[in-house]
Amino acid sequence: MLTNWFENVNMEEMWIATYETLYMTVISVIGTLVLGIILGLLLFLTERGNLWQNHFLNMVTASAVNVFRAIPFIILILLLFPFTDFLMGTIRGPKAALPALIIGAAPFYARLVEIAFKEVDKGVIEAAKSMGAKTHTIIFKVLLPESMPALISGITVTAIALISYTAMAGVIGAGGLGDLAYMKGFQRRDFDVVFACTIFIVIIVFIFQFIGDTLSRKLDKR
Repeated sequence: MLTNWFENVNMEEMWIATYETLYMTVISVIGTLVLGIILGLLLFLTERGNLWQNHFLNMVTASAVNVFRAIPFIILILLLFPFTDFLMGTIRGPKAALPALIIGAAPFYARLVEIAFKEVDKGVIEAAKSMGAKTHTIIFKVLLPESMPALISGITVTAIALISYTAMAGVIGAGGLGDLAYMKGFQRRDFDVVFACTIFIVIIVFIFQFIGDTLSRKLDKR
């Protein structure tokens, strides 16, 4: 009975597409984590009253973050085609999707990082400063450890957004489950393929959510 429901689904193609989706998601999550924390630190530290108070740098960083957050992802991919071709040597396939995925998600995560840092008790930061702690010590010994549960929760939310981004990227040739659902499913009117891809994507989302929630709970000291 189940075979009849999914008669057009090729499981070998499904596993390849799933691997491509996981590849794009995992690599882009790592890139987003690094770039997002750097941008979040700049946003937080350059604010008035903080360690690197600098109105101009804060304004430039905030403007860049806001601009890239405002651009719809499908349009961002198209805008980044020349940059992607220069960097990756191609505009097709899972690797070609990585620059747009990271650049599209990092500004979103940066704002979550900034919020996480703002929730750190200022008294702890002031205590570290009064003991002569340098900026890098405050960042790595105070800000990051104290905000870690919120950072993990933020990257979990971002990872789930990235999974949906990979599906959109697939529509224009990045591969993955989005590509399979559109090319082999929608265009051929084989909606069992679309449904199967949707099930796989939902499972991936649940796995990422479970991992993120588990890590966040373990790191929460409260």
